Amino acid sequence: MQLIPRHDPHLVVRSTGGLTVAVLHGELDLVLVRHLRPELDALVRESAALTVDIRRLTFCDATGLGLLAHCAGRVQARGARWRLICDQPWILRLIRLTALGELLRPEAAAPGDRPAATGPRERPGSGLPSQG
Repeated sequence: MQLIPRHDPHLVVRSTGGLTVAVLHGELDLVLVRHLRPELDALVRESAALTVDIRRLTFCDATGLGLLAHCAGRVQARGARWRLICDQPWILRLIRLTALGELLRPEAAAPGDRPAATGPRERPGSGLPSQG
């Protein structure tokens, strides 16, 4: 698997064959959406299969859900494979409340899947970024 180098603490992308995995970190709000949209749009255009892993998000608002829905819709419209990895009950609840479940199709990680090793980490059990 190839790690695609970038200097963005909120997005780690790795790719192998036609599969691209984008791991999002931090707070997916209006500011981060504006920052990430061009990068995600490029991944949507270029990937035969795009997995977006949002297990490391600490916040997601309607703008963030809108970006995910935009990406999912475009990936699926061009016949590529879409996968959203999410195991956070509060985000899953937002997806359900906004009736985006059928479009986003969130799923828990498969055994052996794990978020990228780089980027912000949480302190165990706290939901807060680590200090070290």
